[in-house]
Amino acid sequence: VQLQAFGGGLVQAGQSLALSCAASGRAFSINTMGWYRQAPGKQRELVAEVNSGGSANYADSVKGRFTISRDNAKTVVYLQMNSLKPEDTAVYYCNYRTQGAIYWGQGTQVTVSS
Repeated sequence: VQLQAFGGGLVQAGQSLALSCAASGRAFSINTMGWYRQAPGKQRELVAEVNSGGSANYADSVKGRFTISRDNAKTVVYLQMNSLKPEDTAVYYCNYRTQGAIYWGQGTQVTVSS
């Protein structure tokens, strides 16, 4: 499975940004796609994920501000980020999990200025 992420960039606090990630290669009917992030000096953490059944899970820090969705037909996952805060600044990584295997996309930088 190959993952290609799109989006990211520099925005001011309070603004919005959208990320997307497309999976290609071998397809698994049961899978979870999501986003993790890693800020400088910190561990990589879950931001949000959604499984192939549509159930989503969010980090407490982004609940109510971020929305994850997916297009199963295109195997694309989206992350709409609203009301961004400086503490959301990090490299965001797309993630695909299935049957014990984990795949990562290249990171994309999100920077939120105050």
